[in-house]
Amino acid sequence: MYNKILFVCHGNICRSPMAEFILKKMVEDRGLSSQFVIASAATSTEEIWNGVGNPVYPPAKQELRKHGISCEGKRAVQLKKSDYDKYDLILGMEEYNLRNMMRILGKDPQHKVKLLLDYTDSPRGISDPWYTGDFETTYRDIVEGCEALLDSLIR
Repeated sequence: MYNKILFVCHGNICRSPMAEFILKKMVEDRGLSSQFVIASAATSTEEIWNGVGNPVYPPAKQELRKHGISCEGKRAVQLKKSDYDKYDLILGMEEYNLRNMMRILGKDPQHKVKLLLDYTDSPRGISDPWYTGDFETTYRDIVEGCEALLDSLIR
């Protein structure tokens, strides 16, 4: 089993890096790190200036830290069309992300593009805490999605 997973959100400073580092911690805790490549990206360039991405948004970083998860060194990067061939799954946080992901990727012949919470018993979008200010709910939703995703991959 070798799983390459790319999480995607609008700016790659809140939800997708939270998902990246939550899943990295989950696979590490299960001794599965060597079987996974996990990364995250943005659909927009809003958080990327002169080719350099902004770091994870401080409240998102703080929410991860509360749960013993570090995201040090992560900077925003933009999704590229070539990412389609690099990853087994490309997971957006909500429908708006999916539309923008498809604009960049073009098509999805291998059905790799999905929403993270499609793996749960309660498929839905994950609200952007940049706007809601509710990083705790976003964290819980992402944990729920990552647990369901991981269960589906290691069955």
